[in-house]
Amino acid sequence: MKQFFLSLLLAAVGYCCQVAPVQACTSAVISGKVTPDGRPLLWKHRDTDFAQNSVKYVRGERYNFIAIVNSVADDPTEAWIGTNEAGFSIMNTQSYNLVRVKPGEERGAANGTILYRALEVCGSVEEFRTFLDTIAKPSLIEANIGVIDASGAAAMFEVDYHRYVMYDANNPQDAPCGYIARTNFSFAGKVNDGAGYVRYMLADKLLLPASATGELTPQWILNELSRSFVNPMLGIDLKSGAFNRPHTTGWFVEQDFIPRAITGSSVVIQGVKKGEKAELTTMWTVLGYPPTGVVMPVWLKGADKNLPALLARGADKKAPLCDWSQTLSSHIFSYHQGMGSSRYMNWEKLYNPQGTGYMQQLAPVEADVFSLTRPVLEAWNQK
Repeated sequence: MKQFFLSLLLAAVGYCCQVAPVQACTSAVISGKVTPDGRPLLWKHRDTDFAQNSVKYVRGERYNFIAIVNSVADDPTEAWIGTNEAGFSIMNTQSYNLVRVKPGEERGAANGTILYRALEVCGSVEEFRTFLDTIAKPSLIEANIGVIDASGAAAMFEVDYHRYVMYDANNPQDAPCGYIARTNFSFAGKVNDGAGYVRYMLADKLLLPASATGELTPQWILNELSRSFVNPMLGIDLKSGAFNRPHTTGWFVEQDFIPRAITGSSVVIQGVKKGEKAELTTMWTVLGYPPTGVVMPVWLKGADKNLPALLARGADKKAPLCDWSQTLSSHIFSYHQGMGSSRYMNWEKLYNPQGTGYMQQLAPVEADVFSLTRPVLEAWNQK
């Protein structure tokens, strides 16, 4: 009932203010054929009404796994992106054009629980396909579900209550440039319905040349996609400087950028090449609002005892890195005067010509994380 009234409220706000649905993620599945090191990538930029996200280690029925969960849940049964000890990794974005929902029915009510269950029992993309074939119908899934595994398989499934369509990122017919991007509509769904078309335009526009020039790395994705402030419909890039003082007030309206006030995390799972140990799968994790957050790598092996405290839920039901990021984000979205005012963002405080914006000050910190981690990963792979 609570979820039903929340849905009505969100629908009303969307109608009055033209706000996109709350579950509004951006994602991509990338074949190892177009990454510089030959390893597949799985990216999810999560927009959600659960601001506090954390990483949790789970002892699964068949496989143990780590995943992004809602920190508010004491014993979560939903996962939103994660990887297990077989090297199978999975994520989803909510689709809004595959199912005609009934009044009061929650869209994709089973999305998170299906991901959680798949991490427990699936060891490969093919096993996940069998999993979808055998689960009870109607499944209550309405999602674009991306998966990779330790063999190098990479695919996107558009899944509704009764059926699915699979797109293979390693098949040139499905993915001519080696990647598949999705936001909040499905290609197999009703044309021009759903959400996230402008974000999809941008993701595809940036991924296309990068796939041909060997730039598709976790660091590139987090910098160029998760922290992009380009709107292709308006033909603007806030980082150009034209939207800072003295040209403007330094404030701007958030509309169809990939990072949003409701972003709770952005994660890139870097898989392994065929023959490498699945335990080397790396989950590059930014908790909170990515422009005010910093990446931290995490691995499943040892996470049962040594999951980084900065990523794990603490006694206050918050992960420190997520809470710090969201605190800084509240300074960006700080205007609260009347309905719809929360869409105004203090761009000047986030990014400015003087280089003192939050995003600019945190950039070298994240660069250090990648530069320190990269040689360690290379040494592990050599061994």
